[in-house]
Amino acid sequence: MTQLNEQQKRHLRRLGHQLKPVVRMGGAGLTPNVLHEIDQALDAHELIKVKIAADDRAGRKQFIDTICSDMDAELVQAMGNVALLFRRSRIEKKQRIALP
Repeated sequence: MTQLNEQQKRHLRRLGHQLKPVVRMGGAGLTPNVLHEIDQALDAHELIKVKIAADDRAGRKQFIDTICSDMDAELVQAMGNVALLFRRSRIEKKQRIALP
C-alpha cells in the first residue's frame, strides 16, 4: 500500500469520525481470530475503527504496528485506545472510498 499524504488522512479522519469500533481487541491480545476479523472488516468497509485493550501506550502502539504490517493497512489516526485504519478493499465491488 502506498503511504497516505496529509490531505488524504484528513479526508479519512473526517469520514471516520462518526464510525463505531467494529473490532474490539480483548484481554487475550492480538490472536489469529482478531487478525482475521480485522482483515474481513477492512475488505468489507475499507475504513474501520479498532478498539484496543492495552494498559500502556507502548503496548497499544505495538499492537497497532503489528496490525498495520500484517494487514497491509495504513494507520490514519490513533486516539487513546481506538485506532482508525484504512486499506483499499481487495474486492473491487466494495471499493467505495475515493481519496483526494
